[in-house]
Amino acid sequence: MAVLYSNENIPWQVVSELRARGHDVLTSLDAGQANLGIPDDQVLAFATARGRVLLTFNRRDFIRLHRHNPAHAGVIVCTQDSDEAALAERIHQALLNQTTLAGQLLRVTRPQR
Repeated sequence: MAVLYSNENIPWQVVSELRARGHDVLTSLDAGQANLGIPDDQVLAFATARGRVLLTFNRRDFIRLHRHNPAHAGVIVCTQDSDEAALAERIHQALLNQTTLAGQLLRVTRPQR
């Protein structure tokens, strides 16, 4: 299963659901990095240094960072969804289809309603 670093904007239920599916998820709160106003490039560097794929809702900034420097453990950008269990399942399914995320950007989007 995947080794993830959850940005502070990812809800606890999504983290919990991913953990229940066997993923190793370190949250920014667990890492003592929450609510500190850490710049996005440093958030990505933190995840990369620990070999963790970054999970975030902050699509614009992290897509830009990925394009600028794809030397990272992976980035998953998601669209927000009030059905957090369904979002976790979409992330899980997307991860099952990947052999590696190193240097990759993965988009997980909310289905059209």
